[in-house]
Amino acid sequence: MPRPYALPAAPARAAAPLLLALAATALLLTACGTEHAGAGGVGGGATEQPSRTQVDDPGKEGIRITSLTLPSPSPSPTRRHSVSAGSLATDSGVVASYEVTNEGAESMTYSVVFTFMSDDGGAVTNQTATVRDVTPGKTVRGTVRAGELPPSAPRVTQAKVLEVAKVPASEAAAEPGVCPASGIRVSADKGDAAMGLRVVGLHLDNCGTRDYTVEGYPLLELLDDGLKPVDGVKILDGSREITTSAGADEQPRPVTLRPGEAATAGLVWRNTTESGTPVNVPYVRVRAKDGADPVTVTPNLDLGTTGKLGVRPWKKTDR
Repeated sequence: MPRPYALPAAPARAAAPLLLALAATALLLTACGTEHAGAGGVGGGATEQPSRTQVDDPGKEGIRITSLTLPSPSPSPTRRHSVSAGSLATDSGVVASYEVTNEGAESMTYSVVFTFMSDDGGAVTNQTATVRDVTPGKTVRGTVRAGELPPSAPRVTQAKVLEVAKVPASEAAAEPGVCPASGIRVSADKGDAAMGLRVVGLHLDNCGTRDYTVEGYPLLELLDDGLKPVDGVKILDGSREITTSAGADEQPRPVTLRPGEAATAGLVWRNTTESGTPVNVPYVRVRAKDGADPVTVTPNLDLGTTGKLGVRPWKKTDR
């Protein structure tokens, strides 16, 4: 007589292959799911990390780039679809690390222009960094970003130090929003050039708590790359010997600035080049008046062979 418990044995044996098949299917589905996520990560740029490369840059005047961080060369599909030729610029993600070493004998403030370039060496964008109060023998490190670039811009692959301006830290123009101990802030703008005529504005701000009076013209000293005096240039009161197209010269008169008020003066010249050696003046030491603290600005006067620089008197700014 058959034993009753032998009847379920067959179903049990039949279920075993079914369980193994289900388990294998589950593993296959899990593996397929993982592969899809990985492919999506690579295609979407989520797993791509920026590359950082060391830069063998000789630099200029103690400033050199030490490394360059570049984003992935392939933008993600999301970015391609969301950025069109007419859209706003987006941050490039390009960052240059640099170091500034003061090889001189006094504390200096540096203004450095970095240029970011494409594979063919063409400039894509320039950025300026200011490094203040670097003492003799000290090395200061920092970073500068290439910033926003239009989608049509070439890909940045390299960078270098383009220009360096350095002035004694005690004579550097105060950074925006900072008032010197004197209560007077002196600065120069980027100027304007048209048909060979150059005009740079000097700005005098009373950021202190007392009235400040100037009269006549700012006092100037022209300096070369080594911050030594430049000879052979005549500094003129007014601009009438340089041009008459900018209007008649105003007569110098006392200008009293209350706290919060400002005044402007102007440097006017032409870059005409004829016979002789052109003269370039990278630095100008400015005193608002006799006895005032000097401030050295960097207007880069390309005076050609004219040998003349016109100076307009201080005039209160309307606000």
